[in-house]
Amino acid sequence: MKNNVFIKKAEEQENEYWKNSAYENPHNFSLENIANKSGNFKVFLEEISPYEDLFSQADTILELGAGQGWASCILKRKYTNKQFFCSDLSDYAIASVKYWEELFKVKMDRCIVCKSYNIPLDNSSVDIIFCFAAFHHFRDYQNTLREAYRVLKPNGHCLFLYEPSCRKYIYQFAYKRVNKLRTEVPEDVLVYKEILNTAKEAGFYEAKIKFRTILTNRKPFQTIYYYIMGKINILQKILPCTGDFLLKK
Repeated sequence: MKNNVFIKKAEEQENEYWKNSAYENPHNFSLENIANKSGNFKVFLEEISPYEDLFSQADTILELGAGQGWASCILKRKYTNKQFFCSDLSDYAIASVKYWEELFKVKMDRCIVCKSYNIPLDNSSVDIIFCFAAFHHFRDYQNTLREAYRVLKPNGHCLFLYEPSCRKYIYQFAYKRVNKLRTEVPEDVLVYKEILNTAKEAGFYEAKIKFRTILTNRKPFQTIYYYIMGKINILQKILPCTGDFLLKK
């Protein structure tokens, strides 16, 4: 697990990104912002489709690393009778949730500025915690998983969706690659066996990964890569691959 200095620096970079990013700034919410996210909408809807039964049965749902909260707004539009809390470490990001609420004609039950490992909710108060391509930004995975376990109700679920994952032997290559491709925010790649072991140490009795080879909104090389991965399943365990981490308390 990463040391405290590294974690703090990563959090500062993440917050600075939200502060300085032109299209993410609450005062510059625009059609360009919506267009930028539209590809992500399609991926997200495809991602959550296998888990609709879980969301249907839940009463209270928390999104960690929600950014502007658009994913929670989509789900709130779909499941109108559920309580939705969205959270992010950046108050700049949370400040613009209201624009997505207006767009989707919904209202979050609560918007929270907090670290993933310090959630201001009661013990056993949430049915589902989910992230969409955000868990790998948290860095303090151990304490995040402990905190998630604390706030989840018995039999509650954590769904960390669309996360970059790999085996330990290829981690350094995968880490350098993603940070070369995207320099504006700190990226990580999850060594999935370590994450699953850490989840079990945190108390989760069920922890597994489901590899996802979704082709939606991929760039040309990624489309070819994930098409091959989808055809040859064994490659998903050998090479870097997007995955869903499914944890149950």
